[in-house]
Amino acid sequence: MELSTQQQMLVEQRLTNEKKSSGVAYLLWFFLGGFAAHRFYLGYSGIAAAQLALIWGGVLLSAVVIGIPLLIAGFIWVFIDVFLIGGLIESDTNQKRARIANEVSLMTK
Repeated sequence: MELSTQQQMLVEQRLTNEKKSSGVAYLLWFFLGGFAAHRFYLGYSGIAAAQLALIWGGVLLSAVVIGIPLLIAGFIWVFIDVFLIGGLIESDTNQKRARIANEVSLMTK
């Protein structure tokens, strides 16, 4: 599917409006990582819920010895996310670019 220059410009313009901001994702990770806000922002609600359950389950169970390993695992997972955010945003951007290009090509036929 070859798009004209005008169609490509339309795709990039719409993509600019729809894509996620890496700055916002990193700020959410830094300030609200314990609440998995960056995962919710990126659209990974299931993973965000798992992170919340792990971290806050660990907090609630920290009076019992089992909570400490849960808490440590949760924070390690959130820490690893700092290295994954860029790839997650790039993947989301590529998916949106393909979807928008498909929509634009269908509209102009």
